[in-house]
Amino acid sequence: MSLVPFDKPPFSYLQQLEQLQERGLQIPNIEKATHLLESISYYRLSGYWYPLLADKENHTFKESATFDTAFNLYCFDRELRVLIIQELEKIEVSIRAKMIYLLSHQNGAFWYQDATLFKNQNNHSKTLVSLDNEYGRSDADFIVAFRSKYSNPLPPSWMLLELTSFGTLSSLFSNLKPTRTKRNIANYFGLNENTFASWMHSIVYIRNVCAHHSRLWNRVMSIQPIKPIATRKTWLINSAVANNKTYFILSMILYLLQTINPNNSFSQRFQTLLAKYPNVDTRAMGFPSNWKEENLWKK
Repeated sequence: MSLVPFDKPPFSYLQQLEQLQERGLQIPNIEKATHLLESISYYRLSGYWYPLLADKENHTFKESATFDTAFNLYCFDRELRVLIIQELEKIEVSIRAKMIYLLSHQNGAFWYQDATLFKNQNNHSKTLVSLDNEYGRSDADFIVAFRSKYSNPLPPSWMLLELTSFGTLSSLFSNLKPTRTKRNIANYFGLNENTFASWMHSIVYIRNVCAHHSRLWNRVMSIQPIKPIATRKTWLINSAVANNKTYFILSMILYLLQTINPNNSFSQRFQTLLAKYPNVDTRAMGFPSNWKEENLWKK
């Protein structure tokens, strides 16, 4: 099939609503729907009425499909992202702290500069450039104080890595050569080093999805975390679940929180959110029918 140039004109809010109605979507409150199109945009909302389509090729809706149903999915997804981002912050801070502590005590304050500790020298060089750029942009008080007192081109890891993105931290860990220290970092969180590196990479991906307000609830993840074979803490009994859906990501967060915040209420808060939006289909999120029976989710 040959490619053709895009030539569709932009629609007014009224034209957008008329098109949705022609396709079978019920819109009982035109004024409210217009306001939501103005505030959120047709294209962003379209991801939430996609599950309401009876014929996805011809874009015709099921008989019961309403604009409010789609908006409720949008609201659920927004609250889900907020719930997740709060826990990811705790996870990221904990991983950062453990890496800095163990690697600094084993290899010195400037371990991140030691090329002999890393597998891929080209990747290490790129990471150092990224670290240097982040350091150069920083106006944090502790960085300003360091520059005024010391001649080192970069500060010790416990200062510098507080400035870095979790993506940079993930790259550093993944590129470390296999050592006892690397194993100890992963083991602290109840995983082997390869699985832990994979989960760190997935956290970066999920963090970006949430930060950019992208649809998450029924997303098929393009970056998929490794399924752990052996774990040191409670994990899913049902190993057949897909690792590219939201259920696996939420379970992954719950697993890590056993180390970081053992008395967390993440499962309860998620279930409260589900109760608030009873029309949300958990199967679209990858949840099996017996997920509430998993010990991980009972914690």
